[in-house]
Amino acid sequence: MVTSFDVPRLVVAAPSSGSGKTTVATGLMAAFAERGLAVSPHKAGPDYIDPGYHALATGRPGRNLDAFMCGPELVAPLFAHGAAGCDLAVVEGVMGLYDGAAGRGELASTAQVAKLLRAPVVLVVDASSQSRSVAALVHGFASFDPQVRLGGVILNKVGSDRHEVMLREALEEAGMPVLGVLRRAPQVATPSRHLGLVPVAERHADALAAVAALAEQVRAGCDLDALMALARTAPPLSCEPWSPYAAPPAFEARGSGGGAPGASAPVIAVAGGPAFTFSYAEHSELLRAAGAEVVTFDPLRDEALPEGTGGLVIGGGFPEVYAPELSANGALRQAVSAFAAAGGPVAAECAGLLYLARSLDGKPMCGVLDADARMSERLTLGYREAVAVSDSSLAAAGTRLRGHEFHRTVIEPGAGAAPAWGFTHPERRVEGFVQEGVHASYLHTHWAAEPSVARRFAEAAAARTAAVREAAAARR
Repeated sequence: MVTSFDVPRLVVAAPSSGSGKTTVATGLMAAFAERGLAVSPHKAGPDYIDPGYHALATGRPGRNLDAFMCGPELVAPLFAHGAAGCDLAVVEGVMGLYDGAAGRGELASTAQVAKLLRAPVVLVVDASSQSRSVAALVHGFASFDPQVRLGGVILNKVGSDRHEVMLREALEEAGMPVLGVLRRAPQVATPSRHLGLVPVAERHADALAAVAALAEQVRAGCDLDALMALARTAPPLSCEPWSPYAAPPAFEARGSGGGAPGASAPVIAVAGGPAFTFSYAEHSELLRAAGAEVVTFDPLRDEALPEGTGGLVIGGGFPEVYAPELSANGALRQAVSAFAAAGGPVAAECAGLLYLARSLDGKPMCGVLDADARMSERLTLGYREAVAVSDSSLAAAGTRLRGHEFHRTVIEPGAGAAPAWGFTHPERRVEGFVQEGVHASYLHTHWAAEPSVARRFAEAAAARTAAVREAAAARR
């Protein structure tokens, strides 16, 4: 049912990466949350790491809005799903305001997301090496696409009071409101490494302190009342909020009632902890909606899979950083290997692919796949259009999905006898592994784009659970 959805909202964008979007967006989220507002955090694009900081700032799941992977038609519904019941939504952009999927025009750009959400844009400008030229820069971004409504500017890395005066005078001349001025503040810097910021799960205490410092910096340097007033100028959206319950459960979960998983509900174990931090909130929501019980485990610490595991999801993260610790947990590696060997359904993306390999940088892994992985100097990054090559627990052959690759590792061979995906754009190649119940690949996908993926996996987990119980009953 199409409804009118009205929530104040802002899109935080920048002329380019490195301008301070994450600093400002996370600081704004935390500062408004400290005022007692329910703040809905969102991130344009496929990035997993920034939403972790957003969740820390707001106490709500950080959610992605990716017009390439999910399609432009799902951006507003996914936004409405995440922002339901909130007082304010803040969307952090990706790259520069008008940067999107290579060769696809505005597709997957921050500008496209802003237009789909009918949201005003706040431009974060790194002013460290300019004064009056800032007006020309901002004018260009404001006039490039008349459908993008630039509501004001936050100046970042301002060097002095005099520098601030010059910047404000230039922007006043251009008729652009200055909504905040932030000075250089190395104390709130967040550490980075080969794929971006260090995830929250790896530095929780330090991340809490960093978010608190960001909130203080934004509170001191930005006009929160003016920003909230701007957010309230966003008109209502007419859309049907996305729901993981759009389809009926894949099977009947009988037992406890009240919507809770019952005795027949399969347990789907999802890898978490510092080594496996990449996931989209909608994946677990879809699995639960299909009737499964989702249980998180930590491959760094847990020596066994959760009791009754019928399906195993191992998403992205940084196993290369934790290879010695993952390798040292031999009991869990053996449990994963035995589960896969017995035909248990396993969905592994990127980091999960490496964990299932025979080795990673010479350290023994689970040995499910006859392949070895290692770190590489080359960054593999970009959107992909893919078609499932082989029937698997995750997707029927012929299923088409859009996804994203982002890694500095290689696995040899790059595909098994039954590959997982055939890429059709921007290059043609096969990739990944399908064997027994295992589907392992570098490709990150967003299941909201194709909910049948979660439903199919939940059904496979339910079938596995039923088979194990029947075998146990026959032995009694």
